[in-house]
Amino acid sequence: MKTQRTDWGRRQPPLGGSSFELYAWFFMRVSGLLLVLLAVGHMFIMHVFNDTLNLDYEFVAARWDTPYWRAFDWLLLALSLLHGTNGLRVVLHDNISDTTVRKLSLTGLYVTSLAFFILGTYVIVAFVSKV
Repeated sequence: MKTQRTDWGRRQPPLGGSSFELYAWFFMRVSGLLLVLLAVGHMFIMHVFNDTLNLDYEFVAARWDTPYWRAFDWLLLALSLLHGTNGLRVVLHDNISDTTVRKLSLTGLYVTSLAFFILGTYVIVAFVSKV
């Protein structure tokens, strides 16, 4: 008796006219490249060029006095959250076959990601130096 083998490594392409998956795939490549550059820059600034013992409130307050560093940190936050959310969306779509559970999982993912994005953006935008 021959059993039918399921190839779990192959994802079925979406049927229909939407090109969302193509744009999501392209976004993952572009955001991944930008994240490597931003994360390496962040690592060198915070841990190589400055002594880690000096990373305190005053350091962040002085750094965030200029809009450039706030924009840099916000871009790092936004790209990392969007990149991670999109990657986890693909993983959930590939591995959860029950549509109800998949929809609940994706809703939880989107709500959590949005909450972290709003909180992170609020901290970066509303920060007022008390130094």
